[in-house]
Amino acid sequence: MDGELLILHAGRHSGRLETVLSAAREGRRSQVWSRLEGPLENRRVLFAVPLDGSGVNHELYSLLAYLRTHPDCLRGCVGGVLADGTGDLYTKSAGRELVLAASLAGCAFPGRPLVEATGDLRNFTVQAKNAGCSLEEAYRRAAADLVRRVLDFAPPRRQRPKLLVLHASSRRTSNTLALWSRCRERLERACEITEIGLRNGTLADCAGCPYTACLHFGERGDCFYGGVMVEEVYPAVRAADGVVLLCPNYNDALPANLTAAVNRLTALYRAAPFEDTAVFAVVVSGYSGGDIVASQVVSAMNMNKGFWLPPQFAMLETANDAGTAVKLPGIEERLERFSGNILEQLSGRR
Repeated sequence: MDGELLILHAGRHSGRLETVLSAAREGRRSQVWSRLEGPLENRRVLFAVPLDGSGVNHELYSLLAYLRTHPDCLRGCVGGVLADGTGDLYTKSAGRELVLAASLAGCAFPGRPLVEATGDLRNFTVQAKNAGCSLEEAYRRAAADLVRRVLDFAPPRRQRPKLLVLHASSRRTSNTLALWSRCRERLERACEITEIGLRNGTLADCAGCPYTACLHFGERGDCFYGGVMVEEVYPAVRAADGVVLLCPNYNDALPANLTAAVNRLTALYRAAPFEDTAVFAVVVSGYSGGDIVASQVVSAMNMNKGFWLPPQFAMLETANDAGTAVKLPGIEERLERFSGNILEQLSGRR
């Protein structure tokens, strides 16, 4: 990659967004495209997405359609998203939908790859207060920082990667665990793998301690609520090069214990950012909706907690009765591809 930034501007041009983009590009080589008309390879891409009050952007939907129908069209690319809205809603949902589609098309994303600007910029209140600047200046600084991180991002490579696998499923009936067991067979010679089941016992969810209390516990690798998160998950996350979430689709949402585990990572995240740790997911739906669960992994782990998102980070399958996932047509080839991608992203080899 040559250090040039490609700005893919999907939609109408607005004065505020143009001002921010101009400041973020200053002193850097860059191009601006209005649409994606063919595959890209090994480029640094900033997706700039203006949204009106309805949250609808027809050019964005055209871009999503292209990404979803052209696998590998962003092979080797690294991306970030700048979403500028005129109201309080839709910027984050548009951003995570775009990140999911781009990842499945071959694009990697550093942690916290979305800068969103709501209509009145109140979402920058904390950043502006901490920096002693205006809301507008906080927005400009966030956009410039995103461009820097997209251009500088280089995934860590390990000779023998450490993988942490989190699940809350029963081995007797879980299609998700059955698929992971086939992946593990392909990876365990090259990776150090730790599996933690969160199914048994009580996993207390985060109750929103004050920031200072959360930071205090996090700096000690601890949490007020203790339990399996502190005793097992925290040390394993700190040691891991990649985290694999096994996500059966329950009511179009992550399983409750996995959601609680993600929430409880806040204490650790405040003290030890996860920017060098990748997140992967195996999502199995009984009927449909795997993309909804995968998008929750994107927003919770990549956008919120700062794990970096590899290209093709998720394996998405549909299977209902126990044991049917491992019998799906073409499943062995997909398992081989997904396992090989985990190893390639973490070690640079297949």
